[in-house]
Amino acid sequence: MKTLEFDAQISPDSTLKVPAAFASQIEADQPVHVVLLVPESGEDRDWNQLTADQFMKDYADSDAIYDDLPSG
Repeated sequence: MKTLEFDAQISPDSTLKVPAAFASQIEADQPVHVVLLVPESGEDRDWNQLTADQFMKDYADSDAIYDDLPSG
């Protein structure tokens, strides 16, 4: 499956326009899979920042020994 990535906006009539440069790469009536990534709300960002801040507050320099452990 080919991935085409571009920025767009939902129009007032709830449609999404595919830029011509990308639309020309898709056959008419071909099924596509759409993934939308939208900005988080301000509240979500605040909670994520608080979580990260609290986690790092308890992170000590001595914890760095775990950073180099092989994964798997």
